[in-house]
Amino acid sequence: MANHQFEGRLEWSGNLGTGTSAYDQYGRNFEVITPGKYPIAGSADPAFRGDGQRINPEDFFINALSSCHMLWYFHLCADAGVVVTDYRDNYSGTLEIVGGVGRMTHVQLRPHVIIDAEKSVANAQMLSMELHHKAHEKCFIANSVTTVVSCEPVVEIR
Repeated sequence: MANHQFEGRLEWSGNLGTGTSAYDQYGRNFEVITPGKYPIAGSADPAFRGDGQRINPEDFFINALSSCHMLWYFHLCADAGVVVTDYRDNYSGTLEIVGGVGRMTHVQLRPHVIIDAEKSVANAQMLSMELHHKAHEKCFIANSVTTVVSCEPVVEIR
């Protein structure tokens, strides 16, 4: 068994002078600081009084699912002889709020992949679809949440 530790810190920058004295008296902005990496400016979603120009926790959540899936997919493709030359994922997530409690109920991944036919194994397109399924099974983030995560890949051969 291997364990990996990850560390960082979050710093709230939304004190407008009176702290959290009232719900409408503080900002939702924060910075995510991970040692040795670029800081990320975060906030709440505008629906929750946040700054729409900053990444919100819901964005972080679906970004993590999408990027973990992509990185596992690349690993599996490289091992299987499938050469990916372009990858884009137009993902979405649904946040459901019931009785004041929110839960991300569904995340839809929609990766659009382009494979180099000349440099890939003969059955690359069919194999690529199977590798998306395997990537989902291996994704650390998807294995850590109860949210339904679906994947509808489109694979093109060029």
